[in-house]
Amino acid sequence: MRFESTVQRPVEASGVGLHSGVAVKIRILPAPPSTGIVFVRTDLDNFQVPASWRYVAKVSYATSLMRQGVLISTTEHLLSVFYSMGIDNAYVEIDNLEVPILDGSGRPFVDLLRSAGVRTYRRRRRFMRVRRPVTVQASGKRITILPADRFLLTCDVFFDHPQVGRQSLEMEVTPERYAADLAPARTFGFDYELDQMRNMGLIRGATLDNAVCFDRRQVMNPEGLRFPDECCRHKALDLIGDLALIGRPLLGHVIAERAGHAMHAALVARLMTDPSLYEIVSFDQLAMRVAAALVS
Repeated sequence: MRFESTVQRPVEASGVGLHSGVAVKIRILPAPPSTGIVFVRTDLDNFQVPASWRYVAKVSYATSLMRQGVLISTTEHLLSVFYSMGIDNAYVEIDNLEVPILDGSGRPFVDLLRSAGVRTYRRRRRFMRVRRPVTVQASGKRITILPADRFLLTCDVFFDHPQVGRQSLEMEVTPERYAADLAPARTFGFDYELDQMRNMGLIRGATLDNAVCFDRRQVMNPEGLRFPDECCRHKALDLIGDLALIGRPLLGHVIAERAGHAMHAALVARLMTDPSLYEIVSFDQLAMRVAAALVS
């Protein structure tokens, strides 16, 4: 997309928070150019929390943002959808502390944005193009961004379970591919970890209607999996949501090997704090470079 965009009309949804279990309603509204995605806590005098890497507060089992003590939790699914579907600017009114989990995937948010429509501005989009490799790694996990003129994603996961094991995918992220291949993938967990997570104050809103759950042998959800590699696809969805905190469309090849929210956030922070790692380009500048490379 060459120009910045927002939603054409307001849309709303309601549900519960995956971890808090609280009832919550969101309303997505148009926003002017260069606004980015901004959460608005309507229950706290419309206090605003921009969806930016600068406000990352917690990265354990979900990505939460905090500004001046005001929290927005479990942001990654909604931000993943905004980012991948090409919505640059929007206000997200929210009346509690956690984005609703809905069915555990990005698909309801994709449907919501499609019903809202897209409004295109005259302001040109500015892309972040990675100029040289960036890597964060620890404890057998690693995430890297390599230079590329498109947004490419390689994701590799491993869970010691007979229905999961090692899974991997590689794709160019476009709105069409994302909506079909990543958005329907649901968040997931394992029944033998549930008590520990609840003791940590997590997954209080989790049910088989909004998450995939595995016992030690099989999938507990009556309808089964939406994809054989649904776990890997959902991890890719989460990764994109965390990358959205960059605040610009990314041009690069992201390779994630068993990475999670904390490592995603560390990569984004490293990239954003070293301007020598990237350049900001317009669609037209990028097109001219690609054309020149083809000629040469």
